[in-house]
Amino acid sequence: MGISELLRTAFRSLRANRKRSFLTIIGILIGIAAVITILGIGNGITKTMYDQFGNHSKTGEQTTEIFFASTNDSTVNGFNQEDIDNLKRQFAGQFKSVRIEHETANLNQTAMVGMTNKRISVSLLRSPTKDIKLVAGHQPTRAQYSAGKPVAMMKEAVAKKQYGTAQNALGTTVEVGKTTYRVVGVYHNQAAYTLEGGANKFGVDLLLPKQLYYQGSSATSGNTIKLIFDQGQHASKVSSRVAKYLKKNGSAASKGLYQYEDMEKELKQFAFQMKIITSFISFIAAISLFIAGIGVMNMMYISVSERTQEIGIRLAVGATPGNIMMQFLIEAVVLTVTGGLLGFLCGAGLAHLIAPLMAHAIGNGVHLHAHVTIGSFLLAFGTSASVGLIFGILPARQAANKNLIDILR
Repeated sequence: MGISELLRTAFRSLRANRKRSFLTIIGILIGIAAVITILGIGNGITKTMYDQFGNHSKTGEQTTEIFFASTNDSTVNGFNQEDIDNLKRQFAGQFKSVRIEHETANLNQTAMVGMTNKRISVSLLRSPTKDIKLVAGHQPTRAQYSAGKPVAMMKEAVAKKQYGTAQNALGTTVEVGKTTYRVVGVYHNQAAYTLEGGANKFGVDLLLPKQLYYQGSSATSGNTIKLIFDQGQHASKVSSRVAKYLKKNGSAASKGLYQYEDMEKELKQFAFQMKIITSFISFIAAISLFIAGIGVMNMMYISVSERTQEIGIRLAVGATPGNIMMQFLIEAVVLTVTGGLLGFLCGAGLAHLIAPLMAHAIGNGVHLHAHVTIGSFLLAFGTSASVGLIFGILPARQAANKNLIDILR
C-alpha cells in the first residue's frame, strides 16, 4: 500500500469519527498555540530591544556612544570641538564619523516656575509627537520647533501643583537657563521609566524645543558623542580604545569619567536571559501537549479495538503487519500535525494581538510587536509530528500484532 493510499485511508478514518478527532485536535492545538504565543512575544521583546539599542544593520551602519559623567561640577561638558578633531586625527579610518550627540531626554535643570525656583526634569523635541496626550492647550507647531520659538509643554502634575488646574497653566512662563518659555500645552502624566527599564523621555516636567535649547556655545559641546561605523568594522573594539584615549587626553579628563557601554554585549545577555525565561514558560505550557498526547494514544487504542474486522480483512487480502502499523501510525501523525498547524496559526495570531495590548497597557510610548519566526513554525510542525509518532506507535503495534486466526474466530 503506497503512502498516498495510506494518507487517504487515514483521512477517511478520521472523518468517520469527526467529534472524537476534533476534540483530540483541540488538545494539540491548545498546547502548540500556548508555546507559539509565548515564543512570539518573547522574541518580539528581544527584537524591540535590538531595534532600539542595537547596531543599525538595516541602514548599513553601526553606531556606538561614549558618555561623560562629571564627578563634581554638573555644568562641565565632557566633549568639545577640539576633542572631536583630536579623535578624527588619532583614529583616522577606524570609524566613519564622530559627532557630539546632544542629550534630549531627562535633563535636570534649575527653572523659575511661577514664583518658585526649583529643580525640574526636561526633555527636548524636534517636532510634534504622537506619544503624548494633551489635557489642555496644543502642541507647538512644526514651524515653531524649526524656528526655535520659546514655547513649552508642561506635565499635568506640575501644572496643577503650581497653578491649580491645567487650564490655568496655559500662557504662563517658565524660565530655564537664560530663556523664558511660554506654556502652550499641558500633557497627561507618564511613568518615569519605560518597559526596557530606561528613562521615559515623556515622563518629565517640561518639553522644550531642541533647536532653541542648544544654541550658541552649547551647540559645540556636550556630554555624549556618537561614533558611526560601516558594517563589518569592529565597532566595540574601536569604541573601547576611544574611551581609553579620552580618559587620558579628553578635555575634561580630570573632572569626570568617560564611559563606553557595549550595548551589543548587554543585549546578548538580555536575549540569553529572555530565552531562558521563554523556554521555562514554554516547558510549562508543553505539559498540555503531553496530556494531549495521552489523548491521542487513547483515541488510537479505541480506534484499533473498534476496527478489528477491518484489520482482519486487510490481513486476509494480503496486507502485512507493517502495512497495518504504518496505517495507524499515519492516522496518529495526521491528527497531531493538523492540530499543530492550526495551533501555530492560532498562537501567531494571539501573539500579534496580545503584544500591542501589552504595549498599550504599559504606555510610555512603548511599541511592542510579536515576532514569529520560521523556527517557531518548524518547532510546531516537528513537535506535533513527534507527539503523533511517540503516542501513536503503541496502538499501531497493537493493531499490527493482531492475529488473523483470532480475528476470524
